[in-house]
Amino acid sequence: MSNLDSFVCSSKPVPKSLATSQEIRDRGSTFVANVFAANSPQEARAAVAYLRNVIHGQHRASHEVAAWRCMVLKAGKSGLGGPNDFELQTGCEDDGEKYADGRVLKVMQEESVIDAVVVVSRWYGGIMLGPARFAHFESCAREVCRTFRLQDDVETCIATLSSLDDILGSLRDELAKLLSSDTPTTESSTTNDRPIPKNPPDYTALRETLDIKKAKRLVTARENAIKSVKAALRKAKEKHN
Repeated sequence: MSNLDSFVCSSKPVPKSLATSQEIRDRGSTFVANVFAANSPQEARAAVAYLRNVIHGQHRASHEVAAWRCMVLKAGKSGLGGPNDFELQTGCEDDGEKYADGRVLKVMQEESVIDAVVVVSRWYGGIMLGPARFAHFESCAREVCRTFRLQDDVETCIATLSSLDDILGSLRDELAKLLSSDTPTTESSTTNDRPIPKNPPDYTALRETLDIKKAKRLVTARENAIKSVKAALRKAKEKHN
């Protein structure tokens, strides 16, 4: 059985929930979902075990219904052959809540979530809910799936921003050097003129707020700034020549 000691002794980092849904309470039962990154079915099962035995521990849920979708490398493939070297592996476990796992997997498919495992935990309250319980499983799963996708979209924007920041910085440096070459320098300016270190932009707030609209606006602003600096650079080169 997986427990805290087994995860502490492992060389791999412990699974981390990337999003947790709001609780749904119905006639004594409580439903809540968590989503973890998982690049393989093995990682998915490890996350489920960690949630069940470590995070919930003594307050174990009556059922930990899980589903995963992982893009994995095909046997004998290196990954250098492109998309055909990979295959999508899916799986699910109902943990005694019959058919609920299929509902969670269906939500993941509808939300196009890949390389993740969604676990919807239910603490049974003593009253049977009938088909209504499936709606609760799906609602919790959908909430964390959408948050997972939003996090992925924001991270993609941040990666794009970082790349654009580097390009913009290089262009501005090139422009500054070109302009300074046309400006007479004094002895004091040449001895004291040293490059000022530049701190990369901090995108922590974007990660925390998941403001995808702001992230996209920033990408557009960087692209426009690059166009502007490129235009100024062309004019400076024409004047210099």
